[in-house]
Amino acid sequence: MNSDKEDDIRISEKETAGPSHAASATLLKGATILALAGIVSKIFGAIFRIPLTNMIGAEGQSYYSAAYPVYQLLYTVATAGFPVAISRMVSERIARGDYINAQKSYKLALKVSAALGLVAFAIMFAGAGAIARFYKNPGAEASMRAVSFALLLTPFLASMRGYFQGRQEMKPTAVSEVIEQMARVAAGLTLAYMFYKTSLEKAAAGATFGASAGVLAALIVMLLIYRSDRGRRKKLLKDSVLRKETDRERLKELLIFVVPITIGSSIMPIMFNIDAAIVMRRLLATGWDFTEAKKLYGLMGGYTDPIVGLPFVFVDAVCVSMMPAITTAYTLKNKADLDDHIKAGLKTLMIISYPCMIGLIVLAKPILTMLYFRKTDEALMAVPILQTLSVTIVLLAVMRAFSTGLQGIGRMMLPVVNLFLGALVKAGVSYVLVGIPELNVNGAAIGSITAYLTAGILNYLALRKYADISLDVRSIFITPLYAALIMGAGALVSYKLFFLITSSNAVSTLAAILVAVIVYFVTVFLTGAVTKEEIMMIPKGDMIYRLAVRMKIAR
Repeated sequence: MNSDKEDDIRISEKETAGPSHAASATLLKGATILALAGIVSKIFGAIFRIPLTNMIGAEGQSYYSAAYPVYQLLYTVATAGFPVAISRMVSERIARGDYINAQKSYKLALKVSAALGLVAFAIMFAGAGAIARFYKNPGAEASMRAVSFALLLTPFLASMRGYFQGRQEMKPTAVSEVIEQMARVAAGLTLAYMFYKTSLEKAAAGATFGASAGVLAALIVMLLIYRSDRGRRKKLLKDSVLRKETDRERLKELLIFVVPITIGSSIMPIMFNIDAAIVMRRLLATGWDFTEAKKLYGLMGGYTDPIVGLPFVFVDAVCVSMMPAITTAYTLKNKADLDDHIKAGLKTLMIISYPCMIGLIVLAKPILTMLYFRKTDEALMAVPILQTLSVTIVLLAVMRAFSTGLQGIGRMMLPVVNLFLGALVKAGVSYVLVGIPELNVNGAAIGSITAYLTAGILNYLALRKYADISLDVRSIFITPLYAALIMGAGALVSYKLFFLITSSNAVSTLAAILVAVIVYFVTVFLTGAVTKEEIMMIPKGDMIYRLAVRMKIAR
């Protein structure tokens, strides 16, 4: 499968004539399920971060934001590669009717991930003090210890999600994600509220402990779902083909997938740790005092990251659904389905990410001052950071789509190398630009843009070489952007009009967002950004299309 020979992927047109729209429908339905769950989860996340930031401000967020990059890096090493690897191994065996070895592959991966999780917990819990001091932020030590307990449980949760995703069943992942966020919000905000008036360090630690509580709640739910699935598993195992595999063979295959995926997935947490290591040091070195440096660093983690992170749920959902679909098409040597999945996923991401980027650029100030009404001065300071970071929404979506395509066809190391090169670019750009007083933390945001742009271009060149894909640039990139620009103009004009009438920032912002949604819905049809066939592939697509027909924007 991993051969460099051209005929490994360049299948004859005769064999693959006639794209399978059923395959694309499966992809989009799976993505929609995960996206809806992700939206709910991100809403809970916003409910969590917004009052938390209003309570502890930028200084408290500097402790919270310093702990999470470390946690994310150790989480990635212990678990992040396993859901994708399990999904790939399980889906490949199920495609052949080999349910027995699909189950054995999942159980083996779970054991390996759990062992790594134990090591990660020990490192973070015992080393919290040293890490916090290295980042020039000793107040983050308690937050690092509080979140470390999640590392004991996430391997089990992540592995079970990967198993169901490999079976192209996205509902268990969706349900557990919602439960995880609900528990995180309840526990984190309660603990933060208990301490924020007496100690920002303890309040931030209580907030980070919410992640551990959330993982525990989600794991309980996944265990119940897995238990309820026992009857179906027995039937599938009974009907399975008999194919001999050893644990050694499965472990070797697992490592072939996990190692490059884990390394590749680690690059983004490393990028966040680059910010944690560089930003404070460079700010202090260029004349900012310690209190102001903490505040500036906290602006990114507390004020802008929760907002920019909301659209990323769609990126994750589409890419997670793309992986098993691309793997299955590649395993069955179905070139038409392979092309369809990559193009459908990429276009879906552009239709979603463009309006998010444009909307945040034109409404950055009203959105920030509406959400963080108790910290207006700090919210205004975060406006240019949010506008700059909004560009990363589109660039990350493109990079991840191409990266998923490469992983799905077995080119596991290429996205790793490309993202590593992007991280090197970011480190250099961030170091130089953060040191410019007029840019300060905006330099780190610009560094992120250069990283995703570099990796995305390299991923595309590799995918074109090895999968022979050809992209309709106008359909995928230009037309959705045109619709999003019209939407952005409508949002900006409507905000100004509503503000003249109401003098209320909150009312005007919410009204402008509603207008933007309506305008974008209309323009994607009028500009031809979406077709009837594409709308009909998603759940409730017929209902959406009928609404467009009634509005006389579709035929």
